[in-house]
Formats: sequence, structure tokens, C-alpha cells
Amino acid sequence: MDAYLDIETTGLYSYCHKITVVGLSFGDSGLVDQWIGEDITADALLEALEPASTLYTYNGSRFDLPFLRDHLGVNLHDRFQHRDLMLDCWRRNLYGGLKAVERRLGIPRMLKDIDGLEAVRLWNRYEKQRDQEALRRLLDYNREDVLNLRALKELLL
Repeated sequence: MDAYLDIETTGLYSYCHKITVVGLSFGDSGLVDQWIGEDITADALLEALEPASTLYTYNGSRFDLPFLRDHLGVNLHDRFQHRDLMLDCWRRNLYGGLKAVERRLGIPRMLKDIDGLEAVRLWNRYEKQRDQEALRRLLDYNREDVLNLRALKELLL
């Protein structure tokens, strides 16, 4: 079964930043399972991924999977077939981050005002002030990233 995975972090480097959110969806269900903070564990992730045959990410080869490996000790490259949709985009001369590619391909996005930097700010507001609205927006942003991976895959493959 196809699985779509996206993570949020406190920054770009796994040696000094942490994972804040993991989002995962299967097939065309439209449902996204999410883990936050301390709930992000190797056991939880591997259990959730049991039905997966192919794992789809955007820039996952360089970001999501190495972050998960470094923080959870889980090498998803060894366990699953992985398809990094960013590489498929490059083959079609579609460069840039996920949001830029979505705009070029006409994939709609509800949360146009949130990017990776704002995701870090939302997490910080949640962590420092227990701002539940900030957490809700961060989870909505991650959910949209995960679901748009499926839309991107359908347009590319």
C-alpha cells in the first residue's frame, strides 16, 4: 500500500534540531495520522508503517528519512521502497520546494501563509506557551503537506 510521509522539525539539521511532527497517510483515504513531540518513537512509526509497501516523500531522501534515522534509529530506506517525488519533479524541470511545485501544477493549498519557518514558530509557541491554536495550525499544515504528496504523485506518475 502506498504511504505518504512528511515531518516537521525545529530546523534543517538533524544534529542540532528535533522532529516536532510526523504525518502519515495511506492510499487515497484522506486520513492522516500524526504524532507530536515525545509521542514520536521508532516503535510508533514502525507499527504505523506496517501496511506500507512504497513510501512517498518530497525531499525525503535528503531530509525526512535522514532526520528519522538520526533521531529514532530507524533506517526506512532499508525497510521500504521509497520514492522521493522531488526527484520526479526535477526530471520534469520542476524545481523548488513543495509549495512552489504545487503552485506550478495547480495543486490547491488552504494554508498559503505557512511555510517551514512559520512551522518552527508555531511549534515554539506551542512548546513555550502551550498555545493550542499554534499546534492546531501546525498539524493542519503538516496534514496538507501529507495529502498533497498524493496529489503530486498522481500528476507525476
